[in-house]
Amino acid sequence: MKKIIAYRKQLGVSKTVTLKELKTIYRDFMKAFHPDRFVDNDQMKAEAEEKSKAIIEAYHFLVSIAPETHALTLPAYTATISTSSIADFQWQSLVLKINFTDGSVYEYFDVPRAIYIKLVNADSQGRFARRHIYHSFLYRNSTRAVTA
Repeated sequence: MKKIIAYRKQLGVSKTVTLKELKTIYRDFMKAFHPDRFVDNDQMKAEAEEKSKAIIEAYHFLVSIAPETHALTLPAYTATISTSSIADFQWQSLVLKINFTDGSVYEYFDVPRAIYIKLVNADSQGRFARRHIYHSFLYRNSTRAVTA
């Protein structure tokens, strides 16, 4: 959640920002901090490169967790959590990263340690995740499944 808050603060947006508003804000920032605007000043150009990289990272992250993005990707997400089993998972700093057998990787945010411990000790990790994780926490797809 700290990451989400930091990215929202960096772009100056609230929780309720729409994708259209986010795109406009992103474009405005990129116009102001694009490295090509500072061709005569190497120090300013380097600072602009760093700032633009941070803006791009924040924008792409916030797009990936936006409700509109979730609505568009819901069929693929549903297919993954319904038909693929958990291949591996890691938990660090309230972020649970689940690798599925279809190659998809999803990150779930604000997952308490207690939930992670229960997942580790569950008789069926897939069943536990379906009941307590998949639809309970904010998530984003960090890697797409490879389709043949």
